[in-house]
Parts: sequence; structure tokens; C-alpha cells
Amino acid sequence: MSKKLFHLTKQGKRNLEAELDELVNTRPAIAQRIATAREFGDLSENAEYSAARSEQSQTEARIAEIQNILENSDLIEEKIDGKIGLGDAVKLRANDKDYEFTVVGAVEADPSSGKISNKSPLGEQLIGKTVGEHAIVTTPKGELNYEIIEVRG
Repeated sequence: MSKKLFHLTKQGKRNLEAELDELVNTRPAIAQRIATAREFGDLSENAEYSAARSEQSQTEARIAEIQNILENSDLIEEKIDGKIGLGDAVKLRANDKDYEFTVVGAVEADPSSGKISNKSPLGEQLIGKTVGEHAIVTTPKGELNYEIIEVRG
């Protein structure tokens, strides 16, 4: 059995599957734009054709990327043992301010929406820790000391 390259939450997998469906469904419209643009004549100076081919290339690349992720990913199993792991939501406190994050695999990471990668400096420090422990992260502005306030599986 080979080791999977990616880790996904159930919601992350659903999101990727929905994006894949949406991209696959755009294929006919892109093909139609290419066909229409061909009718405009000389392809070497045809901006519509170039734009449609570029969109097709980007769409196909993203489809292949998503298919690769889905084929080579493990679904994160939910476990409630009090230790921070993949898929867990955590509440932290640093400098009298509270933060909430969900620790996810790199594919799902989106810090602006509170999803941090287990491979990020903070994510690496959090894995395996429990409520009351501290995660210390070195930043360009110095060290940040996060106290773990709550862990939700």
C-alpha cells in the first residue's frame, strides 16, 4: 500500500469534487468559444482564439491537478483524544487576543479563512499538543507564544 501525498477533510474533499464538476461542465462552452474564434480568420492575430485556448489550457491543468489530489489523498479521520491533529479546530490565545484555526493538510490551507496547514510553522507546533500547552512560533517580529485554550475534533 502506497503512502498518500495529500490529507483532506471531508468538507475539503467535497469542495474539490464540486470544483471538478464545475470545471468539467465548462468544457463544452470553452470548446464552442474556440470554434467560434476560429471562424474569425488568421489564428496568429486572433485575440479571441488565444484567450479561449488559454482558458482551456488553465481549465485542463486544474482538472488534472484536482484529479491527482483526489486520487492521492487520505481522508482525515475524526478522533477525539484531546490532542491536536489534522482536522481539529483550535482556539489559541497570544498577547491577550484569541485566535481560532482549523489544522488541515496543505491542499486545503487558507489562512484568511482560518485554515492553517499542518506543515506551516504554527501548524507544526500545534500537532500533538493539548489544552493548556503552548506553541511558540518564531516570526520576523520575534517569537509568538500561543496558549492552547480549546481543541475541538
